[in-house]
Amino acid sequence: ASLTPREREVLSLMAEGRSNAAIAAALVITPGVVEKHVANIFAKLGLPPSDSDNRRVLAVLRHVAGR
Repeated sequence: ASLTPREREVLSLMAEGRSNAAIAAALVITPGVVEKHVANIFAKLGLPPSDSDNRRVLAVLRHVAGR
């Protein structure tokens, strides 16, 4: 499934290295809403929880690669 416009905004801010708190402040939403968007991004990109991978980095790499 494709990302929503808000999920793309969150992912773009993640790519800038921003924390969930900073993303929340930039988008004027709560940190809990950011967490929900991040979880949706991980699910839509097929990035399950992993002890060996950083899902934020993998999501950003896919974003940068245009996938």
